[in-house]
Amino acid sequence: MAQSIGVGGERMDIHEYQAKELFRAVGIPVPAGEVATTPDEAARIAQELGGTVVVKAQVHAGGRGKAGGVKLATHADEAREHASNILGMEIKGLTVGKVLVTAAEEIASEAYVGVLVDRRTQSPVFMVSPEGGIDIEEVAATNPDAILRLHVDPRYGLLRHQAYRLADFLYSDPKLAKQATRIVTLLYRAFTANSCSMAEINPLIVTADGEVKAIDAKVSIDDSGLRGLPALETLRDVGAEPASETKAREADLSFVKLDGDVGCCVNGAGLAMATMDLVKYYGGEPANFLDIGGSSNPDKVVAALEIIASDPNVKAILFNIFGGITRCDDVARGIVEATRTTRIDPPIVIRLTGTNETEAMEILNQAGFSAFTSMDEVVERAVQLAAEA
Repeated sequence: MAQSIGVGGERMDIHEYQAKELFRAVGIPVPAGEVATTPDEAARIAQELGGTVVVKAQVHAGGRGKAGGVKLATHADEAREHASNILGMEIKGLTVGKVLVTAAEEIASEAYVGVLVDRRTQSPVFMVSPEGGIDIEEVAATNPDAILRLHVDPRYGLLRHQAYRLADFLYSDPKLAKQATRIVTLLYRAFTANSCSMAEINPLIVTADGEVKAIDAKVSIDDSGLRGLPALETLRDVGAEPASETKAREADLSFVKLDGDVGCCVNGAGLAMATMDLVKYYGGEPANFLDIGGSSNPDKVVAALEIIASDPNVKAILFNIFGGITRCDDVARGIVEATRTTRIDPPIVIRLTGTNETEAMEILNQAGFSAFTSMDEVVERAVQLAAEA
């Protein structure tokens, strides 16, 4: 699956069956199908569709076919059997709770069409290839000439001649290119209408009858766009995302899990990035990006500390707060409250400076904590503690 180019933001992945509904809503041709949560439901859907069907695991993970999560069934009983085997299986650590039962298609050829956000140019970019059915990253590595990239000016949208250029790269047959032009245009419409960071069809197929169809769909929605599209929030599968991300979202925290061992809690995205850079400078590895924002709500600090402490990789926790709108005394109260109510094993090092700094120091001292005022000193100390753990 293609990823957003450049530094990405938070996003919500949705399941294939949900993505196909978004595609169907704008007119993209997709095979008929329904989602099932039990083997009997799968059998009923297969019976209603008639003919050969595909039973597909619905999880936020690639490699479903290789894991045994995609099976063909020629009749309802076979669909029931496949669904029974797929439901409950684990694919890349995720348990399958739903299957999509969809009509099978006789495939003459496969292509790839995707549109995603290029954050470097701040514009959508299409990527298309006549080599579909495999990851676009693999095509880029083995045959880069088989990929056409086209940036779209967001002021004007995808123009018709641009859509045709993309389609013509995929198909030399004018009849197929005409169908693909329409699908590319509709994909861009779905992309913009749903505040997507990525929308992908892989594969886009040509059937034996010469029809161009989307038989797979992958969509990621930019979290920042959900405020204006509340109906899309209902598509979120909380069970498929890490508990830390769910808790951070509910607490209105900006959180990204990383692979290091120094947990970072900072106010302001710029300071958070600078803090992570300094952790690297002193030889450490940040375990996360976590921005509590400009709020002075101690509950957010409690939630932030609980999220960081729940990561078993974290060896030290670093607070770096520059109080402006954020009051240092409220952050201090949050730290004290969290350590009283939650077991926090990693050592905590704190830097608080700015609004109500004196009051914050008193609160921390009474609870047995001390705090730095130098950013370099607190980061260097956190890295040292993580290394010694």
